[in-house]
Amino acid sequence: MKSIAYINTSIQPLKNELINHSLYQKIQTVNDLKLFMQGHVYAVWDFMSLLKALQTQLTCTTSPWFASPNPNVRYLINEIVLAEESDIAMDGTRLSHFEMYLKAMAKSGTSTKLIEDFIASVVETDVFTAIENSALHQNIKDFLRFTFQVIENGKAHEIAAAFTFGREDLIPAMFTEILKGLNEKFPDTDLSELVYYFERHIELDADEHGPMAFEMISYLCDDDPLKWNEVLLVAQNALKQRVKLWHAIEALIDQQKDTEA
Repeated sequence: MKSIAYINTSIQPLKNELINHSLYQKIQTVNDLKLFMQGHVYAVWDFMSLLKALQTQLTCTTSPWFASPNPNVRYLINEIVLAEESDIAMDGTRLSHFEMYLKAMAKSGTSTKLIEDFIASVVETDVFTAIENSALHQNIKDFLRFTFQVIENGKAHEIAAAFTFGREDLIPAMFTEILKGLNEKFPDTDLSELVYYFERHIELDADEHGPMAFEMISYLCDDDPLKWNEVLLVAQNALKQRVKLWHAIEALIDQQKDTEA
């Protein structure tokens, strides 16, 4: 029987690849950082769709209301939604983490036009058409397609696997790596909102959301070996897609440096 510990051991090499990715060392100029944010913002955005898909599956979001089966899972999903969708922003107002990230981009002088145009396209068509018609790097397209295909497949334990192992459990170590020396590298750029975003995620995911998400996985899989196998597969693929996303951003930074040379 698979378990959380078994899956964590199995995916550790992929997590190590992400934590030690060469992308972090490539972010040496303000333009590099802007390209990073413009690529990373898609992961900030689609994360919310994973979370809301879980809320739809594991709580009652329709009327008339009926109690969903497990009160603990119901609580943890709603608790995570509360923090992710309406957290305390740097100025004390309430914002989603995606909106906080857009504010961080604007504060640093990074254009948000590409992500805003993309979301407008999603509204006008559908997410898969918007991805296909976008001018995004192929790896970013693949990253987004994977997320929404998992959601469309509709298996709660698979959505939870992408959410837990591809995001919540990964973020503290990965964001800590990004934060290293950020202010020292860019003393003339206002990164206060960005640093706050990263630090807030590290705090929430390490201390609260990560452990809660593991509890959710255990509940959803119980003693079903097929579900545990599917969770492992999705976890591996989610991390592979994240590696591809990092490769894409690194390639865009390298391309920019070549153009400037």
